[in-house]
Parts: sequence; C-alpha cells; structure tokens
Amino acid sequence: VQITASAISVNVADVQASSEWARKYLGFDAAMSADGFCSLAHPDAGFNLIYLRTGLPTFKPASAAGTATGLLVVFTVEDIDGDYMRLRDAGVEIVTPIETEPWGERYFQMADPNGVIYQLVQWVEPPDPTL
Repeated sequence: VQITASAISVNVADVQASSEWARKYLGFDAAMSADGFCSLAHPDAGFNLIYLRTGLPTFKPASAAGTATGLLVVFTVEDIDGDYMRLRDAGVEIVTPIETEPWGERYFQMADPNGVIYQLVQWVEPPDPTL
C-alpha cells in the first residue's frame, strides 16, 4: 500500500462546534466543508481532522455510525506545560489534568463540545523512581 495522505474522521452531532474548537484551540484551518462535513488541516499534524455529522446517509459503513467511544486524538507537542496552562486558562474542558507516566510520557486530556477527547503529549525524561 502506498499512502499519499492521512486523515482521521470522527462522527459528531455538531460538526461546527468541533471544527471551531479545533481551529480556536489547536490551530487547525478549514481545508474544505459542506453540509454535515468539515475537513481541517494543520501544517504540523501529518493528517487532516475530519468531522462528519452523525446520521448522514452517506456515512459508511452504517454499522460504524455514531460517536466514537474510546477514541483519543493525540498530538505530540514541544511545550506541554505551557500548552496546558494556556488551554486551561482559556476555559478548555480538561478531563485529565497534566501528569507524567513512569516511562516519560507527560500528557493531559481535554474534551471538545461534542465530547471528543484530545490528548497532548510531550516525551520527557522518566521520573527517577528512587526519589
């Protein structure tokens, strides 16, 4: 398989709410949109973020329609602490406060107006277990 582009497509009730949230807080830009559809691009993301309105008759397969339970949209960033403070102070719903895993993954999670969970991650030195 020769992959030429990448995208993640998320079924949401309110396409406009999620797309505006991703533009405002994550720096995405609208690449294209239509009724019930919006494709967003970011120069550093490596894929387009697509929102499709729940219930569109063109969504296939029908068995996959509905909100994506268990989905995390994850981005690696360079200043996790700065991003955390900026987004928290801007009123973004933080669902998991910032923490560092024993293997050096420092992250936090936030939710958009449709409940889609986004995780920002920065890889740091693992905490010293002897302290």
